[in-house]
Amino acid sequence: MLARAIHDESPRASGPFVAVSCAALPETLIESELFGHEKGAFTSATQTRKGRFELADSGTLFLDEISDLSATVQVKLLRVLQERTFERVGGVKTLSVDIRLIAASNRDLEKDVDDGRFRRDLYYRLNVVPLVLPPLRERQDDIPILAAHFAGKAAQKYGQATPQLEPVLIDVLQEYEWPGNVRELENLIERLVVLSNSPLLGLEFVPEKMLRTLPDANMSDESTLEGAVLVVKRRMIVNALQSEGGNKVAAAKRLGISRSYLHRLINEFGLQ
Repeated sequence: MLARAIHDESPRASGPFVAVSCAALPETLIESELFGHEKGAFTSATQTRKGRFELADSGTLFLDEISDLSATVQVKLLRVLQERTFERVGGVKTLSVDIRLIAASNRDLEKDVDDGRFRRDLYYRLNVVPLVLPPLRERQDDIPILAAHFAGKAAQKYGQATPQLEPVLIDVLQEYEWPGNVRELENLIERLVVLSNSPLLGLEFVPEKMLRTLPDANMSDESTLEGAVLVVKRRMIVNALQSEGGNKVAAAKRLGISRSYLHRLINEFGLQ
């Protein structure tokens, strides 16, 4: 979505936007997919075919999961980026295109470079303007907005009225770690919309793994680990609020948590 937004807001918006999932293509086909092939280049090449680079001419080419490219394809991609020319598989004619290339990876490419899984020269050729998309667990303030959006989207899909989300559901969603990121959230909200007959979405169909028992805010027995943690947590919140003159945004930043999570803790500990 970010790659498409960059394309749509750029002078290349009238050109094509071509997306390729490097992880979804077998190694034997990806070179042909990227650079095209000539008729007869291999057994099933019954006609000349343009690759994604040619199809993206004057527009944007988005390579998703670029870390999954083989070492051989990495070498060829580096050559294209350096010389801005390439040949189709089985061809001898040199072609050139004018594209913006955007690459994405769900792995740490710098670590892959250090581990020898990704070419260092290709990494530095790609890493011109790096953009980091934090995982959903680090964007808790986005969760209520996204959940409401996905609820409306699912309701429209199934011909239902758009439901509201109960506050307790929002709390659970913001507490969860979301290993599957935004896709996992979208799938969960769609499930709740499909299974619920209520105008309010609650916890009835939320998976058990997400239903963590919230701590007792009044628990203050420091002889137990949980009690000691709660006492320290409450003290840190009070100190942060006092240090920031009651400014909850600044206090949340000081504590390294989201503003919505701070609000919930304030309510749990009765600190209004």
